[in-house]
Amino acid sequence: MPFGIVPRMMINEIDSVDWESMGHAYGPASDVPGWLRGMASADPGARDEAFSDFYNAVHHQGDVYPCTAASLPFLFEMADSPAPPDRGSVIELVLSIGRESLDMDPEGVYFTPDGTESRAHVDALAVIDGRAEAFVRWVRDPDPLVRRPAIEGLGLFLGDGVRAVEVLRGLLAGSGMVERLLVVRTVATVALRDAAVHGAAAGWLDALAGDAAEVPEVRLAALVHRARCAPGEIGDAVVPAAVGLLRRITPADTGREDEASCRAGAEPDVAAGPGPSPGVPPQITAAFEDLERHGRAHAPTTSLLEALHTLLDDRVPERTALLAEQLCSADPAVRYDAICMARELIGHWRGDHTGLVVLIGGCLLPGDAYTAAAAAEALGSLGPLGEPAREALASYVGEARAEHGPRVWAARDRLVRRAHQEAVRALARLGDLRALPCVLAALDEGADAWRAVQVAGHLAGAAGDLTPRLSRLLAEVDFADASQSMSAHALVSALRELADPAAAAALTGAISAAVREEQWHTAAAALNALASFGPGAALALGVVRPLADAQDLHVRAAATAALWELEGEAADVVPRLVELLDTHERDEAAEVLGRIGPAAAPALPRLRTMLTAGYEWTRVYAAAALWEIGGAAEAPAVVETLLEAWAENDATSNHVLACLSRMGPAARPALPRVREELMLLRRSGRFRSISNDEELQAACRTITAGF
Repeated sequence: MPFGIVPRMMINEIDSVDWESMGHAYGPASDVPGWLRGMASADPGARDEAFSDFYNAVHHQGDVYPCTAASLPFLFEMADSPAPPDRGSVIELVLSIGRESLDMDPEGVYFTPDGTESRAHVDALAVIDGRAEAFVRWVRDPDPLVRRPAIEGLGLFLGDGVRAVEVLRGLLAGSGMVERLLVVRTVATVALRDAAVHGAAAGWLDALAGDAAEVPEVRLAALVHRARCAPGEIGDAVVPAAVGLLRRITPADTGREDEASCRAGAEPDVAAGPGPSPGVPPQITAAFEDLERHGRAHAPTTSLLEALHTLLDDRVPERTALLAEQLCSADPAVRYDAICMARELIGHWRGDHTGLVVLIGGCLLPGDAYTAAAAAEALGSLGPLGEPAREALASYVGEARAEHGPRVWAARDRLVRRAHQEAVRALARLGDLRALPCVLAALDEGADAWRAVQVAGHLAGAAGDLTPRLSRLLAEVDFADASQSMSAHALVSALRELADPAAAAALTGAISAAVREEQWHTAAAALNALASFGPGAALALGVVRPLADAQDLHVRAAATAALWELEGEAADVVPRLVELLDTHERDEAAEVLGRIGPAAAPALPRLRTMLTAGYEWTRVYAAAALWEIGGAAEAPAVVETLLEAWAENDATSNHVLACLSRMGPAARPALPRVREELMLLRRSGRFRSISNDEELQAACRTITAGF
């Protein structure tokens, strides 16, 4: 029978369900009853394991399977019973299943991992809708961890919108801050899903936002969620009103009784942590730590402000004004969370962000390493746009060394260490040699040296100090250990950026070692780095030349390119490159042919054929090579191809504009599209990164200036 009319089930009836007919993502279906019982265990460890197993298998990555829907009656029973210790977690699970089911196509048919057709999301919603009255009971529970998910569930699943709003409004007085903000948000959710209550709910939110007797956080929530009810009606008064309310919020107002809204700086375990697990590159360990850290919210108002920024979208000046107020807030938690929001705004939208960058730099306070680490990390991600904070970074680095000593890079206190390292890295990315002593200390002493390696290439002015150290570290890499490949690539990349031919010997040794261990990608990366030195690395030809006939195409292409850069014999290299045009290394081969120029004329027929390739990147590389080799005679086809590829895939824009910029007057037909690009507000370029977009805009301005 449909799950929506399954009779109420008791926990002791779990075994009566035919779980084997309801496959799930991982493990045998017979495990489901054990997990359900484990969630009600008196043992906290057993409960945690049961919830984790259920999420991983029965609700894997939000999926809803037949067994997920079949579990819901038992989850409701568990949440209604006073016995289970983690009723709030059970309701969170019900809420998650319901939210995911709502997001799925109600008419759609999905498939389980074994290929069976499933409409379990419909069945799940039928169960939840049939028991939605439970949320009315749960929102009045004395346990706040039960009330919070119940409030959201009430707004999503109680069919009577009028009653839902009535119940929610009745919860506002006497609740804690977190619950009050949830109530306001959920009223807006009901208004958005039920047109019958939209007007009344919007009116209530309007009145609440203007109620001078109410605390500023709740008024701010009402202001934001009123805007959410009608995003097309957001007027010019919304941001000034939000700014005014933010100015009234002080740390004492925020209701910090909620353990989930911790004060900035309360990161646990600030002592030195354990080293990385054996065989796991430290970069991977750090990446997971970053993921956990970036998911935190420290102020109750953070989700509100994020929602407001989403609603404002491309209104960058207004968002900038709002962020400026956030970054100057009297509440350190508001300031901390604003750093990430400012970073996202700068990363996604063009404009003059100098003021925000300076304010982020102002968060580099020696007495708050937790916030300083976030600010330094954000500044390091901004590329050239971090320039206005250069002196703030240098000052922070200098003060940390003065207070904690020259070995602060390896400080035992994790917060002090991370803040200092991030500030040094951000300063180094600006090419500032004041970062050099810390980078050298890291490379010499080995503590978190990989972090220093990642930015060493930006300090080209200190190549004489850095190249020997990086070369030594590269020589110590064990190429037989695949877990060291990330470190090898980072070292090779840094040496290439430093452009010091003194690294040629170390790179040559790395090439031989990588080839011996069949680490082909590392070998190719080292060949490319060696090639960047040009004839200054000619002594490596004895190693490079045989690799131009290597069986691995990636290595063969890199070695052929290196042959051209090291000795410049077109007659030897061009036939090899033409042959590579018929392989998956054709793009790289075309790029080298373009660098060779007119001497690569034998490749012209094949390159012209590549202009009709199905893959737009191949067409871009071929067009650029045609221009460099054939010149003006190829210009019409080149411009047409570049513009078509750009329209098809915006990620090609940096390559397209670099070629158009080199073409000078021949690029005139592209001028309208180039001017259109400069009018865009949202960032573009490959990966939509700040550096690529700034480079793209510079190329556009160069092209337009030429006309």
